Amino acid sequence: MRDPELRHRGIYLLPNAFTTAALFAGFYAIVQAMNERFEAAAIAIFVAMVLDGMDGRVARLTNTQSAFGEQYDSLSDMVSFGVAPALVMYEWILNGIGRWGWLAAFIYVAGAALRLARFNTNIGVVDKRFFQGLPSPAAAALVAGFVWLTIDNKLPIRELWMPWAAFVVTVYAGVSMVSNALFFSGKSFALGRSVPFWVILLVVLAFVFISSDPPIVLFTLFVIYGISGYVMWAWRWHRARRLQQSRRGFG
Repeated sequence: MRDPELRHRGIYLLPNAFTTAALFAGFYAIVQAMNERFEAAAIAIFVAMVLDGMDGRVARLTNTQSAFGEQYDSLSDMVSFGVAPALVMYEWILNGIGRWGWLAAFIYVAGAALRLARFNTNIGVVDKRFFQGLPSPAAAALVAGFVWLTIDNKLPIRELWMPWAAFVVTVYAGVSMVSNALFFSGKSFALGRSVPFWVILLVVLAFVFISSDPPIVLFTLFVIYGISGYVMWAWRWHRARRLQQSRRGFG
């Protein structure tokens, strides 16, 4: 019979194995960008995003959270969602606009590093329902999605405006990661909790919808998510302003 202590130790390998797989996907994206296989590189970043979303949930389901796992996950995220998207975008099109291209790539990398550092120091402080700043996987999805969408639909990348469109997407993603805008986290949704049957139907429909045209659908979804934090910020600001005006009216 297997020693329970050995089995208990072995469980901790499971979430870290997902983290390692996500790290490999990010590294693979960099290698493919160096080989000018940019579509494969963009897809690899999305694979890393899926794997990264699984490691934390697996750790919580198996009760195998650890300080080592948290630090390893952050280092993996820096490679997969910080360095890899910036290098893929730079090698694909940003290198055509000189120093502005590598400056945009650096802004993205710096934003990812600052975002992860702030996230690690704010654990247990901020509202778990929301992320402060655009999460790095979503920022990476914006960048990689732009690359994948453009290549898959054979858009004219040699047009003068295309590198600058890539510049705007990259800088926007980098700056949004260090903004104070709040983005819905989805952590309130527990995998172990029973859900109504219609929720399962919605999940199936979501998979069908995404599989109909993954580049367009995924990029569109992450664009909506990428602006949702600013929409929420504007709504809260407007509501607070109206509340102040109403108080002044009563005063």
